[in-house]
Amino acid sequence: MFVSNGLVEQHIHGAFGYDFMNCSVDDILTVSELLSSCGVTAFFPTIMTDSLDVIKERIQIVKQAMQKQKKKAAQIIGVHLEGPFINLDKLGIHEKKHVLPLKIDLFKQIEDDVIKMVTLAPELDIESDFVDYLKSKGIKISVGHSVATDLSKADQVTHLYNAMGTFSHREKSTVISALTDDNINVEIIADSMHVSDEVLKITFKQKSIEKILLISDALPLAHSDIEQQKFAGGTIYNRNGKLTNIDGVLAGSSMLLCDIIKNLADKNLLKIEDATICASSNQLKYHNISSNLKVYWTDSNTIDKIEFI
Repeated sequence: MFVSNGLVEQHIHGAFGYDFMNCSVDDILTVSELLSSCGVTAFFPTIMTDSLDVIKERIQIVKQAMQKQKKKAAQIIGVHLEGPFINLDKLGIHEKKHVLPLKIDLFKQIEDDVIKMVTLAPELDIESDFVDYLKSKGIKISVGHSVATDLSKADQVTHLYNAMGTFSHREKSTVISALTDDNINVEIIADSMHVSDEVLKITFKQKSIEKILLISDALPLAHSDIEQQKFAGGTIYNRNGKLTNIDGVLAGSSMLLCDIIKNLADKNLLKIEDATICASSNQLKYHNISSNLKVYWTDSNTIDKIEFI
């Protein structure tokens, strides 16, 4: 029915039972092959808040995987670092004990050229040099786990609506700034759990399609039969597709981008052509990368086949 470029998973913590916070080089390569079968042409293993020693180790594992990756698989573009430079008031499931202030000397302990994006809370950049330093290194700045209202130095926001200053009709907030700033790209988890269908409709009316970046924020439980798994210092439970910690706090998604596209198209929240633009073309342009595959979709909004090019 429809052909698109490959999808780009720019915010993904793992899938198929593999966790990017503890898996091996070979495990990441396995994920890359499995992702390609789900229509993914490229991905950014997302490393979340942990000790600097663990983060540094994880970055090196991803780097080694990048040096060994196969052509007929989803390509590893680089690391998306989500934390530890975030706001304690918007932790989500991130561990409080590992959150750090925005200081250049701390970042230098983990700095590597494979870090392509950093999710942070710019309102905590007290000396106004941390964000500038990252930008000087060509790193994309994503505002997330934050209550910032000034997005002037940002390229995007991390999972719009989730773990950020929410909508208010009287005061500025991260959400309002993201929705009204035409220069800001917005990640959004459109699985109908992280953001309601009604709010998705509002978002698609307000933001230009070219500025929407569909993400999965998939956790290791995604596309697996595992019902619970250790993650982020706790245990994540799969409750009928909804992933939460023991306190019921919503974690990442059990869906991948192919599932999210189907969800949007099936509910007529977005045409499949527009959904694939948000999951593919926008990211390809945003990261200046090309697709190594074409995805053939059926009239039931599922993938029929993929073709490497």
